[in-house]
Amino acid sequence: MKTWKSDAMGERSSRKVALEILTRVEEGAAYSNILLQKAGEHLDEEERGLISELVLGTLRHRLRVDRALGHFLHYPLESLPPLIRSILRLGAYQLLFLSRIPKAVAVSTSVELAKQVGHAGTASLVNAVLRRLGTEGEPPLPREEEDPAGYLSIAYSHPSWLVRRWVERFGWEGARALCEANNQVPPTCLRVNSLRATREEVLSRLREAGVHVEPSPFLVEAVRIHGGPVEERQRLFEEGLVSFQDEGAMAVVHALNPSPGWVVIDACAAPGGKTTHIGEWMRNQGRILALDIHPGKLQALSRHCARLGIEIVEAHHLDARETGKRFPGIADGVLVDAPCSGLGVVRRRPEVKWRVQPEDLQELQKLQVELLGGVADALKPGGVLVYSVCTLEREETEEVIQIFLRRFPRFSPTDLTPYLPFPLQDGQREMARSGWPAGDGTAGDGLPLSAHPWDRWVLHRQDGSELSTG
Repeated sequence: MKTWKSDAMGERSSRKVALEILTRVEEGAAYSNILLQKAGEHLDEEERGLISELVLGTLRHRLRVDRALGHFLHYPLESLPPLIRSILRLGAYQLLFLSRIPKAVAVSTSVELAKQVGHAGTASLVNAVLRRLGTEGEPPLPREEEDPAGYLSIAYSHPSWLVRRWVERFGWEGARALCEANNQVPPTCLRVNSLRATREEVLSRLREAGVHVEPSPFLVEAVRIHGGPVEERQRLFEEGLVSFQDEGAMAVVHALNPSPGWVVIDACAAPGGKTTHIGEWMRNQGRILALDIHPGKLQALSRHCARLGIEIVEAHHLDARETGKRFPGIADGVLVDAPCSGLGVVRRRPEVKWRVQPEDLQELQKLQVELLGGVADALKPGGVLVYSVCTLEREETEEVIQIFLRRFPRFSPTDLTPYLPFPLQDGQREMARSGWPAGDGTAGDGLPLSAHPWDRWVLHRQDGSELSTG
């Protein structure tokens, strides 16, 4: 990447940090949420908020931003250097979506960034394009009645191929609601470490520190943060009283429902959020085998366990496809939190929708089936296998399970609804079984939010009979 010149104050501005993150996301396949977390460690709340808004907003609305920029460029946007391309996107996002930022400020700060990383010619280009966009506005959107899917794709900045398959599957209104939900800002969630604190104790400390916080209405271990200073939540993290985790990810362990004393295998364990949650759920009694193919990530997982006081986790450098051979017949429960497209967590990782291509889904399916097949022989008779992915695409959900059950007929599917940590209303049970969201008004990648996907999981028992779906 470009080496940054120093500001007059010797520090990088918020927009410069945002630019660096956007460029790293595009060039190096980095994840925005991880980069934002690292960038915000030593910044105040206002700076963190602006950087997050600029980065995530630009990524969420990239297609619409690119279309607007293309209207005022004489050559393809993709032909520009990545840094200049990101500067234009950053400026255009502010012009189109952030009315609280004056247009002159959006343009001038973008031009200053161009001067920092480019030359006079590129700065002039940025100035000319953004000034015209600020004055003339974006070109009209496609007419909804003429091209419904095309309108959704541009208006809500989602890839056309993805919108068209959602329209075919869920109808126009369902696809629209899903795209709209993907562009909403999710909350910050904490999981309380029940080995060391109660939720009431954590809530009390956060409120005393001025944090805007509420208990999750669905998960007894979850806390939602809506703003306020970050110092106290960081202290709670360092003391091992909480972990940062989405509610949908927490709900997966409810589906597994492990008991103290169980032997559990977390087959794709890193970075360890679900592994440590299992340890807390089991009251630090039993045995958890955490497997991953990345040794460095396993070291981080071990540090995570030490921070939380979880002593029953054994880290193993192992490809999960070899699990059954390495640990035959020992597990009461196995969790396969498989690599996937991530198309169910676009709210938190908006860059995912620009990276995934249709052909990727079949490749991922092959790996997911291999992972499930690799862990099958590790379960005891009657053991529980939970398959979890953060996507709602059929290739990675229903089709994976169908293939697995054909190859391993001794397994049978179990109705998930009794294990869900939230109530289902009339007519929602089938939605839960199909992986479509149910209910209203919760945030975050996995729990019921009107027309928003959750982490998709399927529960199996190795007992030879399908349980009642009630």
